Amino acid sequence: MKTLGIEQATLDSCVREAQGDRVLLTRDGRPVAVVVGLAGLDDEQIALGVSDDFWRLITARRQEPSITRSELERRLSEADQSR
Repeated sequence: MKTLGIEQATLDSCVREAQGDRVLLTRDGRPVAVVVGLAGLDDEQIALGVSDDFWRLITARRQEPSITRSELERRLSEADQSR
């Protein structure tokens, strides 16, 4: 992540730099904003990236217990056998 002082930064330079890496803007050495480039993303990716509902869903899912691959394969095998 590149860091720029807001006093020296221009919007154009921030946008240009953000296409390769996030840009952290600081004021008096303290973070005040992050600029993220969107080049190459489609409309759906952009919408999900800024969606509070989507990130709440992701956060909730990450708190759920996970299973091992072998457990998943066992469950799928049992489901196939019960058909």
